[in-house]
Amino acid sequence: MKPLLITIDGPSGAGKTTTTRLLADRLDYRYIDTGALYRGVALAAISKGLSPDDDTALEKLCSTLKMEFIPGEKGLRLISNGSDITDQIRTPEISMFASAVSARPVVRHFLLDLQRHLGRDKNAVFEGRDMGTVVFPDADVKFFLDASQKIRSLRRFEELKLVSPQSLEAVERDMRRRDKNDSTRNLAPLKPAEDAIRVDSTDLSIEAVVGRMLTVIENIIIR
Repeated sequence: MKPLLITIDGPSGAGKTTTTRLLADRLDYRYIDTGALYRGVALAAISKGLSPDDDTALEKLCSTLKMEFIPGEKGLRLISNGSDITDQIRTPEISMFASAVSARPVVRHFLLDLQRHLGRDKNAVFEGRDMGTVVFPDADVKFFLDASQKIRSLRRFEELKLVSPQSLEAVERDMRRRDKNDSTRNLAPLKPAEDAIRVDSTDLSIEAVVGRMLTVIENIIIR
């Protein structure tokens, strides 16, 4: 099979992370969680007490960051300036801050170059919010994974149980706010690419979602 670059975009809680990991595993491809990169910037900014709209400070911060993904016993790990920050970036505070800094041009420019560098050899599945629209508009296969807000909130609540005391109601409130922020921002808003294949995971298992995606990929290869 020729090397492919595959993108999976969609809102929080749609199942992107698990789906992307499993699809990459089935294809023996690299899995790239681009949302983790924005969270990495958010963590660094918070640790220095920066405001999410201070472009000058954010640009200076980004110039000092070196982030990379390294396989580990517990899966892919995000290393920032030599430190493993994988387990530190999955909190509600980091999520909201990451959503805010993702709207800043200086941060997006910094990560755009990094993401395209990671995709230069293809053989990869990229998870994010603007992979098929901005970062890789010429990707070989583009998916947009979605689900009802109720289901997405419940999934996110279950995911956060071990790291946050947030109630389901609070999770739903944060998700509605982040959905609005991500979809209405002027720079690279969350939306399906015109040529993306849309998959609704509301009533589907992860295996069923991946199965549909593999069928699409096989049909594209055959053509």
